[in-house]
Amino acid sequence: MSHWSTAVSWPALLLGATLWAGSAWLCLTLWQRSGRRRAVAWLEGLRFLLITLLALTLLRPEYVRRVRRLGKPEIVVLCDASRSMDTRDIAVTNTANRVISRAQWLAQQRQAQLWKPLAAQARVVFEDFAAPPAGTNTARAKVAEGTDLDAALLSVLQQEDNLKAVLLLTDGEWNLGKSPVGTATRFREQNVPIYTVGVGRETPVPDLALESVSAPAYGLFGEDIAIPFKIQNHLPRDVKTTVTLYDGERIETRKEITLPALSDYQDAILWSPHSVGDTLLTLKLPVEPDESLPDNNAQTFRINVRVDKLRVLLVDSLPRWEYRYLRNALARDPGVEMNCLLFLPGLGPGAGRDYLAAFPHTKEALAKFDVVFLGDVGIGDGELSAADAELIRGLVEQQQSGLVLVPGRRGRELTLLNSPLKELFPVVLDANKPEGIPLENEATLVLSSLGRRHLLTRFDADEERNDQIWRQLPGFFWSAAVEKSRPGSEVLAVHSSLRNEWGRLPLLVTRAYGNGKVLFLGTDSAWRWRRGVEDKYHYRFWSQVVRWMAHARHLAEQQGIRLSFSPETPALGDTIFLQATVLNASGFPAEQGPVNGRVVAPSGRSERLEFAPVAGGWGVFKSEFTPEEGGPHKVIVDAPTDGRHLETALLIAQPQREKVGEPVNLEILREVAGISGGAGGTTAALGQLVQQISLLPEPKPIEQRVRLWCDPRWGGALLLVLAIYWTGRKLTGMV
Repeated sequence: MSHWSTAVSWPALLLGATLWAGSAWLCLTLWQRSGRRRAVAWLEGLRFLLITLLALTLLRPEYVRRVRRLGKPEIVVLCDASRSMDTRDIAVTNTANRVISRAQWLAQQRQAQLWKPLAAQARVVFEDFAAPPAGTNTARAKVAEGTDLDAALLSVLQQEDNLKAVLLLTDGEWNLGKSPVGTATRFREQNVPIYTVGVGRETPVPDLALESVSAPAYGLFGEDIAIPFKIQNHLPRDVKTTVTLYDGERIETRKEITLPALSDYQDAILWSPHSVGDTLLTLKLPVEPDESLPDNNAQTFRINVRVDKLRVLLVDSLPRWEYRYLRNALARDPGVEMNCLLFLPGLGPGAGRDYLAAFPHTKEALAKFDVVFLGDVGIGDGELSAADAELIRGLVEQQQSGLVLVPGRRGRELTLLNSPLKELFPVVLDANKPEGIPLENEATLVLSSLGRRHLLTRFDADEERNDQIWRQLPGFFWSAAVEKSRPGSEVLAVHSSLRNEWGRLPLLVTRAYGNGKVLFLGTDSAWRWRRGVEDKYHYRFWSQVVRWMAHARHLAEQQGIRLSFSPETPALGDTIFLQATVLNASGFPAEQGPVNGRVVAPSGRSERLEFAPVAGGWGVFKSEFTPEEGGPHKVIVDAPTDGRHLETALLIAQPQREKVGEPVNLEILREVAGISGGAGGTTAALGQLVQQISLLPEPKPIEQRVRLWCDPRWGGALLLVLAIYWTGRKLTGMV
C-alpha cells in the first residue's frame, strides 16, 4: 500500500494553487508580449517548471509505503558471551554452589521453561554476542576482544524483518563501538521495544586485585630499584597484608601495607638485584578468606639489570660548602663517574684528581655526560661562554641529559638568563635581588602534594614518614630570589616562610625541556642535611637526582649507538617515539646516516622504521611507530655507514578490556530500554519482563517514507533546471 502525503493544510493548499495559476497566467502574458518568440516560449516554460517544482517542495511531499509483515513475529534474546560474564557474583539457593558465574546463570535460563509463553505466539531466537574470538592466546585475538552493545543491537535490527521485541541479557560492560543510545532511538522509530536484564551485582565483587605493576625497563646493579604498584580493595574493611616479591625461586623482599576499605592503594617496593641480566619477577598479594577472585593477586614482569657508570660534570665558581659536599657525594658514588670544573675568580681553573682544565667546547666531548651541575657560575668573567651555553642546551634538548641548577650568593645565575639557557629555567628569578634572600631565622623546604610522592624526594616508601623526615631536616639561612615557577614546571618543595602574590616561593622545581630534564634547587644548604645522620639523606637525594635524570639515556645502548623510547612503558594503541643517537668510529656524532630499523612483533610480523636526522649536529635520528599487537617486540636499529648495530626488547602492555569482577552497568541498560519503549531490571525481574513481552501487540506494518522535499537529489535537480534557465536568459539577451 502506497500513497503520497503532504504537510500542508487545505487552506494553504488552495492559496498555493491560486498563486500557481497566477504564475502560469503571468508566464503566458510575457510570452505573448515578446511577439510569441520561440526562445521566449522555452524560457517561460522553464520558469513555470521551476515555480511548479518549488511549489511542490514547499508542500513537503513524502512517498509513504506500508509493508505488511508476513509470518510469525520474532523475539530475539541477546545473550552476552564476553569474558566479563565469567564473574562469579550471582547468588542462588537451589544448587550446590551458592554463588555462580554470570555465564552459568545465562546457560541455566536458556534451558528454563519461562520462554514457553513467548514461543506460543512468536519465534524465539537466542543469539550470543561479544564472544571471545578464536585463538584467544594470540595478541591479535586479544586486541579484537571486547563488548559492542551498539553493534549487537544494530545487527538484529538490520537482519530481522518481522521483529517484535528484543530481550538483552548482559552485564552492560560496554567497551567497544558507539553508544547504544542512538540505535535504541531507531528501535523506537520502528516500534520495537528493547527489554534489558542486568546480569550481575550492582556493587563490585568482594576482592583484592593487584591492578598494575609499573616496573622500570632497567635498573642498575648495586642500586635499590623502586617498583610501583597499584592495588584495588573491594572489601568493606581495611586489610593489613604483605606484598611479596619473588624471582621464581626465592623471596626477594616483603613489604607490609594497610589497604583502606573500598579504595585504591598505590605504593612502591624496593628491590636490590643480586645479578646482572634479565630477571623475571612476580609481585604477589596473599588471598584473603573473604575474597571471591583469588586469581588476580599476582603479576609477573621483567627487569633488565645492568652495570652502568653515569657520567656527571660538576661546574662551580667557588669551593663553597655545597660544592664540597656535593663533589664528595658524587665521587664516592660507585655508579657515578664524576668530573668537575672549578672557576676560581682571579686565579683560574682549579686542579686535582677528576678536575678538568676547561669546559668541554665540542659536542663529542660534552655528549658523554649524563648530568651537568651548574653552581654559582655564569656567562663571561672567565667562566662560561655563550657557545658553552648553547652546547649545554643542545645536550639537554637532544641528548636527553639532565641539567641541575644550584645558584649561589654571587648571583651569577642571572647572567644565564641572557644566554641560550634562559628557556631551560624552571623558575622566574627576581633580577632586583641578584644576591638572593638572606634570613635571620632558619627556614626549611616544605614538600608540595606532588613532591610527597615524587621519586626525587623519596626518603621513605611511606608518604607520611617521608613527609616527617623532610620536616625534620636541617634548614637554610639563604635562598635564591625566586618569583614564581614557569608554566610546565613541577614544584616539588616550597619555602617554609616566604611568600609573594603567587604563593610560597618555589625552591625545588623540575621541568622537562626537549628530551631532557632540568632541576632547580634554590638553596645552597643541602649539605646541612648531614647533621646527625652523616650521608644518609644527602647522598641519597643526589644519587636519586642523577639516576632520575640519566634514566632515559640508558634504556638501550651498544658500542657507539644509544636508543631511547617514549613512553617507557607503552600500551597497545600508544604511538611510540624512538630516538637513536649514533657516533661514528672516531667518536664524533654521525650527521648523515642512513639509520634504518625494524620492529618484530610477537606474531613474527615485521615493520620497517625510517629514522630521520634531527638538525643540530648531535647525531640524533628519530622515528615512530604504533604497535598493533601486545607483548614483547624486538627493535633492531642499524647504521651501516658507521658500523653501528643495536637490538633491544620493548614490551607493549596489552590492555584488558574485559575485566572480571566489575559491577553491572545498569545505567546504560535502563537508558536503552527507556528510549526504545521497553523496560529494564535485574535478574530477579526476568520472569516479569518475559510476561510483559508476551502481552505486546502484534508488530505494526512497516512504514517506509521517502521525503522528497529534503532529498539531496531533488535539490540537485532544482539547481540544474535553474542553471539552464539562467544560461538561457543570457544567451537570448534577456536580463
